Amino acid sequence: MRLGFGLVSCQRHPKDDRSWRDLYREAIELTTLAERAGLDSVWTTEHHFVDDGYMPSLLVMSAAMAARTEKITIGTGVVLAPLHDPIRLAEDAATVSLLAGGRLVLGLGLGWSEVEFDALGVDRRHRGRAMDEVLTLLPAAWSGEVIEHRGGIYTVPPVAVRPVPEQPIPIWIGGNAEAAVRRAARLADGFFSNAGPDRLAEQIAIAADERQRTGVERAFEWAHYQMIYVADDPERGWEEIRDYVHYTTWKYGDMETSALRGSGPLPAPPAPTADVEERLRARTLVGPPEMVAEGIGVVADKAGLPLHVIARSYFPGMPFSQQQELVLRLGEEVAPLLR
Repeated sequence: MRLGFGLVSCQRHPKDDRSWRDLYREAIELTTLAERAGLDSVWTTEHHFVDDGYMPSLLVMSAAMAARTEKITIGTGVVLAPLHDPIRLAEDAATVSLLAGGRLVLGLGLGWSEVEFDALGVDRRHRGRAMDEVLTLLPAAWSGEVIEHRGGIYTVPPVAVRPVPEQPIPIWIGGNAEAAVRRAARLADGFFSNAGPDRLAEQIAIAADERQRTGVERAFEWAHYQMIYVADDPERGWEEIRDYVHYTTWKYGDMETSALRGSGPLPAPPAPTADVEERLRARTLVGPPEMVAEGIGVVADKAGLPLHVIARSYFPGMPFSQQQELVLRLGEEVAPLLR
Protein backbone atom coordinates (compact mmCIF):
# COMPACT_ATOMS: atom_id res chain seq x y z
CA MET A 1 0.00 0.00 0.00
CA ARG A 2 0.98 3.59 -0.56
CA LEU A 3 0.39 6.26 2.07
CA GLY A 4 -0.30 9.91 1.41
CA PHE A 5 -1.02 13.05 3.43
CA GLY A 6 -3.85 15.58 3.16
CA LEU A 7 -6.28 17.06 2.71
CA VAL A 8 -4.50 20.41 2.74
CA SER A 9 -7.07 23.21 2.93
CA CYS A 10 -5.25 26.19 4.53
CA GLN A 11 -8.29 27.08 6.64
CA ARG A 12 -7.98 29.62 9.42
CA HIS A 13 -9.28 28.20 12.69
CA PRO A 14 -11.18 30.69 14.90
CA LYS A 15 -8.75 30.09 17.77
CA ASP A 16 -5.64 30.44 15.59
CA ASP A 17 -3.99 33.81 14.90
CA ARG A 18 -1.96 32.63 11.90
CA SER A 19 -2.60 34.49 8.66
CA TRP A 20 -3.47 32.85 5.36
CA ARG A 21 0.02 33.72 4.18
CA ASP A 22 1.40 31.77 7.16
CA LEU A 23 -0.83 28.78 6.41
CA TYR A 24 0.10 28.61 2.72
CA ARG A 25 3.79 28.88 3.54
CA GLU A 26 3.45 26.12 6.14
CA ALA A 27 1.53 23.94 3.69
CA ILE A 28 4.47 24.05 1.28
CA GLU A 29 6.84 23.20 4.13
CA LEU A 30 4.64 20.25 5.11
CA THR A 31 4.76 19.04 1.51
CA THR A 32 8.55 19.02 1.45
CA LEU A 33 8.57 17.37 4.88
CA ALA A 34 6.16 14.67 3.65
CA GLU A 35 8.53 13.91 0.79
CA ARG A 36 11.57 13.70 3.08
CA ALA A 37 9.64 11.48 5.50
CA GLY A 38 8.93 8.97 2.75
CA LEU A 39 5.23 9.56 2.17
CA ASP A 40 3.99 8.78 -1.33
CA SER A 41 1.63 11.67 -1.96
CA VAL A 42 0.17 14.97 -0.74
CA TRP A 43 -3.40 16.12 -1.47
CA THR A 44 -5.29 19.40 -1.57
CA THR A 45 -9.03 20.05 -1.30
CA GLU A 46 -11.30 22.71 -2.85
CA HIS A 47 -14.21 24.91 -1.78
CA HIS A 48 -15.12 28.52 -2.51
CA PHE A 49 -16.24 31.59 -0.54
CA VAL A 50 -15.83 29.95 2.88
CA ASP A 51 -15.07 32.52 5.57
CA ASP A 52 -12.10 30.55 6.94
CA GLY A 53 -10.46 30.57 3.51
CA TYR A 54 -10.92 26.93 2.54
CA MET A 55 -8.58 26.57 -0.44
CA PRO A 56 -10.22 27.53 -3.75
CA SER A 57 -7.27 27.19 -6.18
CA LEU A 58 -5.85 23.68 -6.11
CA LEU A 59 -3.80 23.73 -9.28
CA VAL A 60 -2.11 26.98 -8.31
CA MET A 61 -1.14 25.35 -5.02
CA SER A 62 -0.13 22.15 -6.80
CA ALA A 63 2.26 24.12 -8.99
CA ALA A 64 3.92 25.60 -5.91
CA MET A 65 4.19 22.14 -4.36
CA ALA A 66 5.70 20.78 -7.57
CA ALA A 67 8.33 23.48 -7.65
CA ARG A 68 9.56 22.56 -4.16
CA THR A 69 9.60 18.76 -4.50
CA GLU A 70 11.12 16.10 -6.72
CA LYS A 71 9.37 12.75 -6.29
CA ILE A 72 6.19 12.92 -4.21
CA THR A 73 2.87 12.53 -6.04
CA ILE A 74 0.76 15.70 -5.94
CA GLY A 75 -2.98 15.05 -5.99
CA THR A 76 -6.13 17.17 -5.99
CA GLY A 77 -8.78 15.74 -3.72
CA VAL A 78 -10.79 17.08 -5.43
CA VAL A 79 -11.10 19.85 -8.05
CA LEU A 80 -14.83 20.61 -8.39
CA ALA A 81 -14.84 20.10 -12.15
CA PRO A 82 -18.23 21.60 -13.12
CA LEU A 83 -17.14 24.92 -11.59
CA HIS A 84 -14.19 25.19 -14.02
CA ASP A 85 -13.98 25.82 -17.74
CA PRO A 86 -12.75 22.46 -19.08
CA ILE A 87 -10.23 23.88 -21.55
CA ARG A 88 -8.67 26.14 -18.92
CA LEU A 89 -8.65 23.14 -16.57
CA ALA A 90 -6.83 21.11 -19.23
CA GLU A 91 -4.25 23.86 -19.72
CA ASP A 92 -3.63 24.36 -16.00
CA ALA A 93 -3.37 20.64 -15.27
CA ALA A 94 -0.95 20.13 -18.17
CA THR A 95 1.20 22.99 -16.87
CA VAL A 96 1.32 21.51 -13.36
CA SER A 97 2.10 18.07 -14.74
CA LEU A 98 5.06 19.49 -16.67
CA LEU A 99 6.33 21.37 -13.62
CA ALA A 100 5.96 18.19 -11.55
CA GLY A 101 7.59 15.87 -14.08
CA GLY A 102 4.40 13.84 -14.43
CA ARG A 103 3.66 13.59 -10.69
CA LEU A 104 0.15 15.12 -10.83
CA VAL A 105 -2.98 13.08 -10.15
CA LEU A 106 -6.03 15.14 -11.11
CA GLY A 107 -8.81 14.23 -8.71
CA LEU A 108 -12.20 15.58 -9.78
CA GLY A 109 -15.57 15.83 -8.03
CA LEU A 110 -19.04 17.20 -8.74
CA GLY A 111 -19.43 19.70 -5.91
CA TRP A 112 -22.64 20.28 -3.99
CA SER A 113 -22.84 23.84 -2.62
CA GLU A 114 -25.56 25.96 -4.24
CA VAL A 115 -23.68 29.10 -3.20
CA GLU A 116 -20.61 28.01 -5.16
CA PHE A 117 -22.57 27.14 -8.30
CA ASP A 118 -24.68 30.31 -8.20
CA ALA A 119 -21.75 32.65 -7.57
CA LEU A 120 -19.68 31.07 -10.36
CA GLY A 121 -22.59 31.10 -12.81
CA VAL A 122 -22.94 27.33 -13.22
CA ASP A 123 -26.22 25.42 -13.28
CA ARG A 124 -26.00 22.89 -10.47
CA ARG A 125 -28.77 20.77 -11.97
CA HIS A 126 -26.55 19.74 -14.88
CA ARG A 127 -23.36 18.97 -12.96
CA GLY A 128 -23.46 15.25 -13.79
CA ARG A 129 -23.71 15.93 -17.53
CA ALA A 130 -20.98 18.54 -17.17
CA MET A 131 -18.68 16.01 -15.51
CA ASP A 132 -19.27 13.48 -18.31
CA GLU A 133 -18.25 16.07 -20.89
CA VAL A 134 -15.21 17.19 -18.86
CA LEU A 135 -14.01 13.59 -18.67
CA THR A 136 -14.29 13.34 -22.45
CA LEU A 137 -12.69 16.71 -23.14
CA LEU A 138 -9.62 16.49 -20.90
CA PRO A 139 -7.87 13.49 -22.52
CA ALA A 140 -8.70 14.86 -25.96
CA ALA A 141 -7.27 18.26 -25.04
CA TRP A 142 -4.04 16.66 -23.76
CA SER A 143 -3.53 14.76 -27.02
CA GLY A 144 -2.05 17.75 -28.82
CA GLU A 145 -4.44 17.21 -31.71
CA VAL A 146 -7.13 19.60 -32.88
CA ILE A 147 -10.34 18.94 -30.97
CA GLU A 148 -13.91 20.09 -31.46
CA HIS A 149 -16.78 19.51 -29.05
CA ARG A 150 -20.46 20.36 -29.15
CA GLY A 151 -22.21 18.89 -26.14
CA GLY A 152 -25.19 19.76 -24.02
CA ILE A 153 -23.07 21.82 -21.63
CA TYR A 154 -19.84 22.86 -23.37
CA THR A 155 -19.02 23.99 -26.91
CA VAL A 156 -15.40 24.03 -28.03
CA PRO A 157 -14.58 25.23 -31.57
CA PRO A 158 -11.74 23.53 -33.46
CA VAL A 159 -8.60 24.18 -31.43
CA ALA A 160 -5.39 22.48 -30.35
CA VAL A 161 -4.61 22.89 -26.65
CA ARG A 162 -1.08 23.70 -25.49
CA PRO A 163 1.08 22.78 -23.61
CA VAL A 164 0.84 19.03 -23.97
CA PRO A 165 1.76 16.93 -20.93
CA GLU A 166 4.69 14.60 -21.47
CA GLN A 167 2.67 11.63 -20.20
CA PRO A 168 -1.01 10.94 -19.53
CA ILE A 169 -2.40 12.69 -16.46
CA PRO A 170 -4.31 10.20 -14.28
CA ILE A 171 -7.85 11.31 -13.51
CA TRP A 172 -9.49 10.02 -10.34
CA ILE A 173 -13.10 10.68 -9.40
CA GLY A 174 -14.16 11.43 -5.84
CA GLY A 175 -17.62 10.71 -4.48
CA ASN A 176 -19.87 8.21 -2.78
CA ALA A 177 -22.94 7.74 -4.97
CA GLU A 178 -23.23 4.77 -7.30
CA ALA A 179 -23.42 7.13 -10.28
CA ALA A 180 -20.01 8.57 -9.38
CA VAL A 181 -18.47 5.10 -9.11
CA ARG A 182 -19.88 4.02 -12.47
CA ARG A 183 -18.78 7.25 -14.13
CA ALA A 184 -15.26 6.75 -12.82
CA ALA A 185 -15.19 3.12 -13.97
CA ARG A 186 -16.16 4.14 -17.51
CA LEU A 187 -14.24 7.36 -17.98
CA ALA A 188 -11.49 7.77 -15.37
CA ASP A 189 -8.37 6.08 -14.05
CA GLY A 190 -9.27 5.72 -10.39
CA PHE A 191 -11.71 6.44 -7.56
CA PHE A 192 -11.16 8.54 -4.44
CA SER A 193 -13.35 7.24 -1.59
CA ASN A 194 -13.88 7.96 2.10
CA ALA A 195 -16.42 5.19 2.57
CA GLY A 196 -16.23 2.67 5.39
CA PRO A 197 -14.87 -0.82 4.67
CA ASP A 198 -18.20 -2.41 3.72
CA ARG A 199 -19.28 0.47 1.49
CA LEU A 200 -15.84 0.57 -0.13
CA ALA A 201 -16.16 -3.10 -1.00
CA GLU A 202 -19.56 -2.33 -2.55
CA GLN A 203 -18.06 0.50 -4.59
CA ILE A 204 -15.32 -1.78 -5.87
CA ALA A 205 -17.91 -4.35 -6.94
CA ILE A 206 -19.97 -1.65 -8.68
CA ALA A 207 -16.92 -0.42 -10.57
CA ALA A 208 -16.02 -3.95 -11.64
CA ASP A 209 -19.55 -4.50 -12.90
CA GLU A 210 -19.49 -1.25 -14.88
CA ARG A 211 -16.10 -1.99 -16.41
CA GLN A 212 -17.24 -5.44 -17.45
CA ARG A 213 -20.52 -4.09 -18.82
CA THR A 214 -18.81 -1.42 -20.91
CA GLY A 215 -15.71 -3.39 -21.88
CA VAL A 216 -13.22 -1.00 -20.24
CA GLU A 217 -9.81 -2.65 -19.82
CA ARG A 218 -7.40 0.12 -18.77
CA ALA A 219 -5.80 0.05 -15.32
CA PHE A 220 -7.88 1.46 -12.48
CA GLU A 221 -6.68 2.58 -9.04
CA TRP A 222 -8.41 2.94 -5.69
CA ALA A 223 -7.70 5.59 -3.07
CA HIS A 224 -9.18 5.60 0.40
CA TYR A 225 -8.95 8.47 2.86
CA GLN A 226 -9.85 8.93 6.50
CA MET A 227 -8.77 11.03 9.45
CA ILE A 228 -5.68 9.56 11.11
CA TYR A 229 -3.68 10.70 14.12
CA VAL A 230 -0.61 8.88 15.39
CA ALA A 231 -0.44 8.90 19.21
CA ASP A 232 1.17 6.48 21.63
CA ASP A 233 -1.89 6.67 23.90
CA PRO A 234 -5.18 6.50 21.91
CA GLU A 235 -7.27 8.21 24.60
CA ARG A 236 -4.82 11.04 25.08
CA GLY A 237 -4.44 11.31 21.31
CA TRP A 238 -8.18 11.75 20.88
CA GLU A 239 -8.19 14.50 23.49
CA GLU A 240 -5.42 16.22 21.53
CA ILE A 241 -7.32 16.29 18.23
CA ARG A 242 -11.01 16.17 19.18
CA ASP A 243 -11.54 19.90 18.68
CA TYR A 244 -9.71 19.88 15.34
CA VAL A 245 -11.75 16.94 14.05
CA HIS A 246 -14.96 18.56 15.25
CA TYR A 247 -14.14 21.85 13.54
CA THR A 248 -13.22 20.14 10.26
CA THR A 249 -16.51 18.27 10.06
CA TRP A 250 -18.72 21.05 11.48
CA LYS A 251 -17.44 23.52 8.90
CA TYR A 252 -19.06 21.61 6.05
CA GLY A 253 -22.47 22.43 7.50
CA ASP A 254 -21.47 26.06 7.98
CA MET A 255 -19.99 26.66 4.52
CA GLU A 256 -22.96 28.12 2.69
CA THR A 257 -23.88 30.38 5.60
CA SER A 258 -20.29 31.53 5.93
CA ALA A 259 -20.23 32.78 2.33
CA LEU A 260 -22.52 35.63 3.39
CA ARG A 261 -20.36 36.75 6.32
CA GLY A 262 -18.06 39.71 6.13
CA SER A 263 -14.57 40.00 7.50
CA GLY A 264 -15.45 39.83 11.19
CA PRO A 265 -14.28 37.22 13.70
CA LEU A 266 -14.60 33.62 12.62
CA PRO A 267 -17.32 31.75 14.53
CA ALA A 268 -16.37 28.73 16.60
CA PRO A 269 -18.50 25.58 16.46
CA PRO A 270 -20.67 24.66 19.43
CA ALA A 271 -19.24 22.00 21.70
CA PRO A 272 -19.95 18.53 20.32
CA THR A 273 -22.65 16.51 22.04
CA ALA A 274 -21.77 13.08 23.32
CA ASP A 275 -23.44 11.49 20.28
CA VAL A 276 -21.54 13.73 17.86
CA GLU A 277 -18.25 13.02 19.57
CA GLU A 278 -18.94 9.28 19.47
CA ARG A 279 -19.55 9.44 15.72
CA LEU A 280 -16.42 11.52 15.14
CA ARG A 281 -14.31 9.15 17.19
CA ALA A 282 -15.64 6.15 15.29
CA ARG A 283 -14.57 7.73 11.99
CA THR A 284 -11.08 8.73 13.17
CA LEU A 285 -8.17 6.32 13.45
CA VAL A 286 -6.14 7.28 16.52
CA GLY A 287 -3.34 5.26 18.12
CA PRO A 288 0.29 4.16 17.92
CA PRO A 289 1.77 3.26 14.54
CA GLU A 290 0.97 -0.46 14.85
CA MET A 291 -2.68 0.26 15.68
CA VAL A 292 -2.99 2.72 12.80
CA ALA A 293 -1.45 0.23 10.38
CA GLU A 294 -3.80 -2.47 11.65
CA GLY A 295 -6.82 -0.20 11.12
CA ILE A 296 -5.70 0.58 7.60
CA GLY A 297 -5.17 -3.12 7.02
CA VAL A 298 -8.81 -3.84 7.91
CA VAL A 299 -9.92 -1.52 5.11
CA ALA A 300 -7.41 -2.98 2.68
CA ASP A 301 -8.45 -6.56 3.46
CA LYS A 302 -12.08 -5.67 2.86
CA ALA A 303 -11.16 -3.97 -0.43
CA GLY A 304 -9.22 -7.00 -1.60
CA LEU A 305 -6.96 -4.99 -3.89
CA PRO A 306 -4.09 -2.49 -3.62
CA LEU A 307 -5.07 0.82 -2.05
CA HIS A 308 -3.54 4.26 -2.08
CA VAL A 309 -4.38 5.35 1.47
CA ILE A 310 -4.54 9.07 2.19
CA ALA A 311 -4.28 10.08 5.81
CA ARG A 312 -6.60 13.03 6.19
CA SER A 313 -4.24 14.37 8.81
CA TYR A 314 -4.10 18.05 7.97
CA PHE A 315 -6.05 19.64 10.82
CA PRO A 316 -7.02 23.34 10.73
CA GLY A 317 -5.90 25.00 13.95
CA MET A 318 -3.28 22.41 14.85
CA PRO A 319 0.02 24.08 15.85
CA PHE A 320 2.61 23.80 13.11
CA SER A 321 5.10 21.89 15.26
CA GLN A 322 2.44 19.30 16.13
CA GLN A 323 1.45 19.03 12.46
CA GLN A 324 5.09 18.50 11.49
CA GLU A 325 5.49 15.74 14.06
CA LEU A 326 2.37 14.02 12.73
CA VAL A 327 3.68 14.08 9.15
CA LEU A 328 6.98 12.61 10.32
CA ARG A 329 5.30 9.83 12.27
CA LEU A 330 3.09 8.94 9.32
CA GLY A 331 6.05 8.73 6.98
CA GLU A 332 8.68 7.21 9.24
CA GLU A 333 6.61 4.96 11.51
CA VAL A 334 3.31 4.07 9.79
CA ALA A 335 4.25 3.89 6.11
CA PRO A 336 6.96 1.20 6.57
CA LEU A 337 4.37 -1.05 8.25
CA LEU A 338 2.18 -0.94 5.14
CA ARG A 339 4.79 -1.96 2.58
